[in-house]
Amino acid sequence: MTPSPLLSRPGAVAGGGPDAGVALHYGAPAHEQRALERGRGVVDLSHLGVATVTGPDRLTWLNTLSTQLLLDLAPGQSGELLLLDPNGRIEHAAAVVDDGERTWLLTEAGHVAGLVEFLDRMRFMLRVVVEDVTERTAVLGSYGEAWRAVADAPGHVLTWQDPWPTTAPGGTTYGPADAEHPGRDLHRALSLVDRGRLAEVVDASGLRLAGTWAWEALRVEAWRPRLAREVDERAIPHELDWLRTGVHLDKGCYRGQETVARVFNLGRPPRRLVMLHLDGSEHITPEPGARVLQGERDVGAVTSVVRHAELGPVALALVKRSLPGDAQLTVDGIAAAQEVIVPVSGEAVGRPAERPGQELRRRPRA
Repeated sequence: MTPSPLLSRPGAVAGGGPDAGVALHYGAPAHEQRALERGRGVVDLSHLGVATVTGPDRLTWLNTLSTQLLLDLAPGQSGELLLLDPNGRIEHAAAVVDDGERTWLLTEAGHVAGLVEFLDRMRFMLRVVVEDVTERTAVLGSYGEAWRAVADAPGHVLTWQDPWPTTAPGGTTYGPADAEHPGRDLHRALSLVDRGRLAEVVDASGLRLAGTWAWEALRVEAWRPRLAREVDERAIPHELDWLRTGVHLDKGCYRGQETVARVFNLGRPPRRLVMLHLDGSEHITPEPGARVLQGERDVGAVTSVVRHAELGPVALALVKRSLPGDAQLTVDGIAAAQEVIVPVSGEAVGRPAERPGQELRRRPRA
């Protein structure tokens, strides 16, 4: 992907890793974060991947493949889906919105080619066409009502409203209830625009240009899992509280469903997502992938690290589920206080009180 033209704007510092090609910040990340929070900022996310599915069978087909119930997805309605391997591990994640003629899928830059390839292999005789449209479609991110200013600009195509953290129909929570969730007031949106008019849309919106530093800080504050950061080759949705918005527990069969149902019913996913509040006195932060230690014991790994304007240095990490919630932890020698997201018990809301079929194993008392 060609670097964004917005990298030529004053103060722009290029990002790296999964956010290479767009700006990390424009010289004032704390101010940029506050502009986003107040609904006065916009983030260049033109490095993200965009695919479309057209054809009369598109929604029924995607419904059979994914974790989400899509049969009644109305034009303009936003949702998200996961594609799992046969063992229930996450392979792809995508924001999904339909415009009445095509279904738009937004995903990570490094995953869009694989997503399109997988979907294309699964077409069989169905009336669907899958296309990678990243080269002509760019993404802009915003919070609050700022997306409306983008939608009013020439070149806007469609906007996806992030459902996180509101529990979707058929979903369930491992973390706190919706009303108590730290992301409850952080309403973010991804707007699709004509790539050739990207700079024009930003200028016409009148919004302050912000970088991915600020965008990621708010994501971590909201405990929002990201495919390019929180998902590794072992990750299942339960570990990340992703059954909240990405999985419908009552829909029909899809690849990996057995694992989803089993872990939900039995509880105890192998790992759990936590937020780490890092000691900021050293003025350094660990990198994603750094090991989380309890004394000398390796108990997990950092997935995302940010410097938040109010919270300071914080991180998301995947740790062993059985790790006590009050355990004293360090990362690269930096003290880390744990904030529990997925509970140590590993139990979701609505989990059966007893293991399914347990009553069949009981012997009547003599």
